Amino acid sequence: MKIIHQANELEPAGRKVCLAIGVFDGLHLGHRQIIRQTVTDARQHDALALVVTFDRHPNAIVAPDHLPPQIFARSQKLRAAEALGAEVFLEIPFDWDFSRKSGEEFIRELAAGLGRIHSICVGADFVFGRQRGGNVALLRQLGTELGFAVHGLAAVALDGQVVSSTRIREAIRTGDLDAASQMLGQPYALCGRVVAGDQLGRQLGFPTANLEVTGLILPPAGVYAATATVAGRAYHAALNIGLRPTVAAGIPKMRVEAHLLDFSGDLYDAELTVEPGTRLREERRFGSVAELKEQIFRDIAAVRAGA
Repeated sequence: MKIIHQANELEPAGRKVCLAIGVFDGLHLGHRQIIRQTVTDARQHDALALVVTFDRHPNAIVAPDHLPPQIFARSQKLRAAEALGAEVFLEIPFDWDFSRKSGEEFIRELAAGLGRIHSICVGADFVFGRQRGGNVALLRQLGTELGFAVHGLAAVALDGQVVSSTRIREAIRTGDLDAASQMLGQPYALCGRVVAGDQLGRQLGFPTANLEVTGLILPPAGVYAATATVAGRAYHAALNIGLRPTVAAGIPKMRVEAHLLDFSGDLYDAELTVEPGTRLREERRFGSVAELKEQIFRDIAAVRAGA
């Protein structure tokens, strides 16, 4: 999938463009129907299917005190959009200057940069532009003038409630990962680059991959049976999320660490995707490192038994 950061980078070679516009955190069932409609339009009209989103959540600029943790890492969002059939990913830098554009300015600039827009698809309650002044009604008005169709799709409901990123975050935060997966339309997983840790796991005989998960919503602390995927290969894993109270020195820091069973090699700087499964136990402080090591043996045995 082609990734661009400005509309005029597309160079559509005369083809029309169909747009799906949104923040798309988590690419949940509601987001998926928006992208699928866009892909359907594109295939019917020999157009390019393009997802328009931003390089950060808008609240990072306009309301930093109300910035929600993200559900998906950027790479997860890209893979999910591509799997749905999107051909181009326009990731607009959302900075202070951009935040001051009106909704009308935003759409007119997209039209000028992309060329012939055939359709724009958004959620029915989508708002955009300075002070959230743009909405589906504005899109329809501009569509009449500029010659594009508008789809404002109703929200998707599950179990009698609207599927939303807010609802998914709450499910993850409280440990209802099955519900989160249902709303996402795919198994919930954490994804991040493997970064250097303090080598304690290696010293104990259980080397772990430490994931960089800054800004992501996390499940409750504890130890989970998990599946870890790296370079297209899956491994059973013991996943620890927490502050490591037995061994932490100084100010405790939340860690996400995975011990991959039957893996050998160097994971540093690799991207690792970890799908938490059964929560084996809560995080707790042990009386000694030796006690912790014994418990890790039991945790890994539990992972193997359930594999």
